[in-house]
Amino acid sequence: MRVTIHPSQLSGSIYAPASKSSMQRACAAALLATSKVVITNPGHSNDDKAAQGIITALGATISTIDPETIEIESGFLKDPAAIHSKEDAVNCGESGLSIRMFTPVVSLCTNAVTINGEGSLVTRPMDFFDQVLPELGVAITSNAGKLPLQVKGPLQAKDITIDGSLSSQFLTGLLMAFSVAPITKPVAIKVTDLKSKPYIDLTLNVMKQFGMNVPENRNYEEFIFHRTESEIRNQKSEIINYTVEGDWSGGAFLLVAGAIAGNIHVRGLQQGSTQADKKILEALMAANAGIAMDAKGITLHAAPLTAFEFDATDCPDLFPPLVALAANCKGITSVKGVSRLAHKESDRGLTLQQEFGKMGIKIDLEGDWMRIHGGPVNGAVVHSRHDHRIAMACATAALKADGATVIEEAQAINKSYPDFYDHLKQLGATVDSGINYIDSLKQTFSDNG
Repeated sequence: MRVTIHPSQLSGSIYAPASKSSMQRACAAALLATSKVVITNPGHSNDDKAAQGIITALGATISTIDPETIEIESGFLKDPAAIHSKEDAVNCGESGLSIRMFTPVVSLCTNAVTINGEGSLVTRPMDFFDQVLPELGVAITSNAGKLPLQVKGPLQAKDITIDGSLSSQFLTGLLMAFSVAPITKPVAIKVTDLKSKPYIDLTLNVMKQFGMNVPENRNYEEFIFHRTESEIRNQKSEIINYTVEGDWSGGAFLLVAGAIAGNIHVRGLQQGSTQADKKILEALMAANAGIAMDAKGITLHAAPLTAFEFDATDCPDLFPPLVALAANCKGITSVKGVSRLAHKESDRGLTLQQEFGKMGIKIDLEGDWMRIHGGPVNGAVVHSRHDHRIAMACATAALKADGATVIEEAQAINKSYPDFYDHLKQLGATVDSGINYIDSLKQTFSDNG
């Protein structure tokens, strides 16, 4: 699928998409609940659908009440002493969070379960589980540290030390699994060099809202479980209600779009959120963006932007919208945290350098730093590299380009924000789908000539 983004001025109001980070965690918590769960504002991205498919395979039933509400009833823990999955295989799609979060949960099962994925997920390293799960009594086989995995539990909650430098998502999975595993004495997960701490805050917050066994957090270096799940289960209400908050990761692109190309109002983003990508506000302010916040949402208007310095180590998903922002700033912007980009849907550091290079933006990669040289932005033919955030970054920057920008494999956005192009249209952007890129280039050169 090809999508053409034309230079556009934006105006109007829009709601941010549902947070897939919140939605996927809610799916895992619902699977581990013994009460009926009602989720409001459920996400419908491919990653959200993958999470729902996983919990269905493991024994949950999902019913749609209305377009904004689903109901989940889980039989996963009907026999806590002998947990058995409904099916013997689960597919995580292309969701890195799902594979890392659900693998420890699946490892609670006494039957062997195969865990697989699609696309770039099959090339991502999963040797963390080869090292850690056997220490917890789980039999595991993998494809030389990659998918598919086969695990057979039950996982036993034991004192363990893990490396948190690659991704906090591995820890999220262990926290979820430990919360329902039987324990007879305090059990600790010790973590070294934990990255993306705000995502652990989100995990713990979801666990708390679902009445799960929430560990004591000792400065993100040690998580201690004190109570058994049976004690927690007796405290649960008959129905658990959970509302999925707006997504700061996807919303960041809307905010940057407003900062460079218009006057828009973005709703649905909780300013008290624990989502790591809320830090986009700090970057916008550092760039002197025209921004105002009130109880109803965030207003952005185009203003002269200046280069800034930002540490994205704990929020690496902000790199793509930050590059789109920096491309429109005067001067050279420096962003730290490049080491966190290698194992995403693409090698995002290199991909951003190459694809924005096509748009006339020079990006230097210097160790853990990315230096982005500000505009002008040129219309070009770019490729998403099958990475949703690359597609959205290029589309956002294209709003202020000197001509049309064609995005190939533009459907990559479906992984996290399937309504993104439609939302740009609603704000006044000119977006064409299925246009032959040669015709678009001819139009670009004609307009510039």
